[in-house]
Amino acid sequence: MKRIFLFVLTNLAVMAVLLITTRLLGVDRFLTANGLNMGALAGFSLVMGFGGAIISLLMSKQMAKWSTPGFTLISQPRNADEAWIVDTVRRFADKAGIGMPEVGIFEGDPNAFATGANKNNALVAVSTGLLHNMTREEVEAVIGHEVAHIANGDMVTMTLIQGVMNTFVVFLSRIIGYAVDSFLRKGDSENTGPGIGYMITTIVMDIILGFAAAIIVAWFSRQREFRADAGAAQLMGRKQPMINALARLGGLTPGELPKSMAAMGITGGLGKLFSTHPPIEQRIAALQAS
Repeated sequence: MKRIFLFVLTNLAVMAVLLITTRLLGVDRFLTANGLNMGALAGFSLVMGFGGAIISLLMSKQMAKWSTPGFTLISQPRNADEAWIVDTVRRFADKAGIGMPEVGIFEGDPNAFATGANKNNALVAVSTGLLHNMTREEVEAVIGHEVAHIANGDMVTMTLIQGVMNTFVVFLSRIIGYAVDSFLRKGDSENTGPGIGYMITTIVMDIILGFAAAIIVAWFSRQREFRADAGAAQLMGRKQPMINALARLGGLTPGELPKSMAAMGITGGLGKLFSTHPPIEQRIAALQAS
């Protein structure tokens, strides 16, 4: 039930393009030519950090359509299942007070995702495996979870968090790069501007700090899954259908989305620190205790 990994991946790609472009234009050289300009660096970091996150957010829905195998947008339902999915999404959207999302279906094992730039410009998609392996009530709960993500504004929240993380990555990597470069070039008064030490260190620190930022973003994502589960229970009017859906998913082989979409799926990713979803057992326990 998520879209965060695709968002983060797109963000990293956009950030890489922006940073390479600014390096080719000599922005880093300008920042360090006469000593590190902290004010200029802070502004540069903000533009790079939030620029990548915002561009990724605006691209998220189209990227989801392009990267999901067998994706079909339901413009006009072709059968009873598709009509039911559209009607369910519309009913929950109306109840949540958001605009009607686009609705899609894709081939594959049980999974679902939602994405979009804002509450009134979103997409909800479910897999054929979800329809074939779960009861209508359980699928309804999964759709409610996705609509809750949209109603909670999770994509915008994650954009802000990712933007802050990006800003710190750019800012700190350049400070560390400047410090290393200054140490390596101590006593060298002939050369101005960043040296090879600065270039290499900033690249290495961008990677290391980027991984640390991804861990923090994943942690926030896991917390928002609990809220979306609770939101689905509220939209359904009771929590048992969502508990049943999670329990069934726990006994199924998770639908493996393409790597660029892994965190958008209901069953989460690999690795505890980088996982965007809590364990299903924890999600069920949280719902039962609510």
